[in-house]
Amino acid sequence: MSAARTLGLDGPGAGLEWRSDLYRTACAQLNLAAETLGLDPDEHTRLIEPRRSLVVNLPVRMDSGELANFTGYRVQHTLTMGPTKGGLRYAPDVSLGHCAALAMWMTWKCALLGLPYGGAKGGVRCDPRALSADEMERVTRRYVAEMAPIIGPNEDIPAPDMGTGEREMAWFYDTYSQAAGHAVPACVTGKPVALGGIPGRRQATGLGAVFVLEAALERLGRPLADQRFAIQGFGNVGAVAAGELHARGARVIALSDVTGAIADERGLDVAAVVRWRGEHGTVAGFPEAETIDRDALLELPCDVLVPAALEHQISADNAARLRCRLVAEAANGPTTTAADEILADRGITVLPDVLTSGGGVTVSYFEWVQGHQKYNWTRAEVRGRLRSQMREALEEVVTTSEQLGVSLRTGALSLAVRRVAEAARLRAVYP
Repeated sequence: MSAARTLGLDGPGAGLEWRSDLYRTACAQLNLAAETLGLDPDEHTRLIEPRRSLVVNLPVRMDSGELANFTGYRVQHTLTMGPTKGGLRYAPDVSLGHCAALAMWMTWKCALLGLPYGGAKGGVRCDPRALSADEMERVTRRYVAEMAPIIGPNEDIPAPDMGTGEREMAWFYDTYSQAAGHAVPACVTGKPVALGGIPGRRQATGLGAVFVLEAALERLGRPLADQRFAIQGFGNVGAVAAGELHARGARVIALSDVTGAIADERGLDVAAVVRWRGEHGTVAGFPEAETIDRDALLELPCDVLVPAALEHQISADNAARLRCRLVAEAANGPTTTAADEILADRGITVLPDVLTSGGGVTVSYFEWVQGHQKYNWTRAEVRGRLRSQMREALEEVVTTSEQLGVSLRTGALSLAVRRVAEAARLRAVYP
């Protein structure tokens, strides 16, 4: 196997632009799946690097009157499976390598869940907390205008991600539609319901993670209501997951956000924590719990650890100190390759991100279908179909893992890679 195929970071066409720790992790996971499958070298070569990317400069007039430049990215990993799909992230650490890794993972996520998409990811390098609403709107609309050559309802359909939400997707929808001369609701997902969004999209990633957890714990003979959960990240995903778990009778013993963490072995009142954060902007200081160090949450004794924040939170530095029985990755890429090996040696099961965090893109697919068909789905339809697809995907991952004798992550990736590679083989190489 060539160095390019082994690393995904060398060889013709793979320059310095992709080099990032996150991209190395994504390539290492693909290489392991390829080795497990005995993947044809040509198919491996086609999957190891993104197919298309665009980097743009966004000149934006700030509220002060000053002109500022922002850098925007969009990476499309594969064009084989259909239009590409992936979130739009606003964060200070967004980079081309960052987007390349997340786009690759999105390819596997879509293939695993049976969605007719290739993976994509985009973003703007900025601190959204430092921007006013008007500045955010100017950044978003300029991003849409600059990305116009490669986005669209049948080309590449963005969605919310870290630092963006329904508001930004509404601006995206309006900007694209103004240029088209008519409303194009299928150009973006995660929109407000009033603009053609779908009920439950905002809650979809956290709810999907709970559906996977529910099914996995059933297989293990461990009632969900008997489990203790520690959830890292109390943003959109973590807060929804915490609320759903609490509603099902589970004990959420620890929560964290970017400002702090709290814990109570007896179980937190999640609704009360939500109210506290709404009033104070943080979970820290919640009077009915102990305030703890954010990093300490990962090492608390619990049954299930749910990383629902940033990438590479579980590493070789802390994996040996985790005191959970199961890790459910509700975030993208929260576990490094080295940490994966340590957790496996310790017998800690990991529900991988390409499965567990797939609820968001699944409901985005429902919204995209709704946008094309002009027929609205109900909340009950969305919830029922999401539960069915997440549980079915888990069963397929477990079956594949058992057949290949590998971890759930390698089984999930192998299943997804096999599907994408088969599609690429059937379409062949043109010209």
